[in-house]
Amino acid sequence: MPSLKGQVATPEGIVGIEEREFQLELFPECRKPSPRGMFVTFEGGEGTGKSTQIKLLSDYLHSIQINNIQTKEPGGTEIGQELRSLLVTGDKDKFDAVAEALLYYADRRIHLTNKIWPALNEGTWVLSDRFADSTVAYQYYGYDKKVSKELLDDLYQIAVGDFKPDLTILLDLEPKIGLERSFKKAINMDVKETRHESRGLEFHNNLRNGYLEMAQLEPERFVVLDANKNIEQLHIEIVQTIKERFKL
Repeated sequence: MPSLKGQVATPEGIVGIEEREFQLELFPECRKPSPRGMFVTFEGGEGTGKSTQIKLLSDYLHSIQINNIQTKEPGGTEIGQELRSLLVTGDKDKFDAVAEALLYYADRRIHLTNKIWPALNEGTWVLSDRFADSTVAYQYYGYDKKVSKELLDDLYQIAVGDFKPDLTILLDLEPKIGLERSFKKAINMDVKETRHESRGLEFHNNLRNGYLEMAQLEPERFVVLDANKNIEQLHIEIVQTIKERFKL
């Protein structure tokens, strides 16, 4: 029997101690103390009301003594705000889909290491307006597969590892309605974050179909809700989903 001295067992098999320490340095969420906070992401196309529902859910969780923070991608950190400005404002063609994917993953890595993982390891729940599913939806499905799924999977492994949201709530809405909402909201914005909205209805139909396909592939993680309902009714459904999923 071969000696295992200097090695350690992991879910991925037997690795050297130095290699394991490198893994833990890259992906500190592997050091999961108990209890760990829950990571809940909200996904969907433009104008689906994600930010409104996250705020309502945050208030509800605080009311039942569950500490939580709200965040978003891109732009959940100070550095991320600079990347957000590049990604969601200006000319829709100022860089291609691959460049976008790389920028989104730079933002995501900073977001994870500076904010998400530290909060979860302190037992705080994290509610995020978008995560990696958005990159697949926009850069793969939305652009009609101009960025390969293999490349996106590789970027995920490099930046995120095996970490995934505990629950992803997909707010589904007819793209035409969502775009109308989003452009109306932008009227009062000093900085117009409408770079993706300007891509046209075909892009957003592809986006919606992609989200629904992802939800079918991972039904244990996704819950799809109709975002065309009124704010209060949708909030009640989200709270019920949270209660059922996390046995609250």
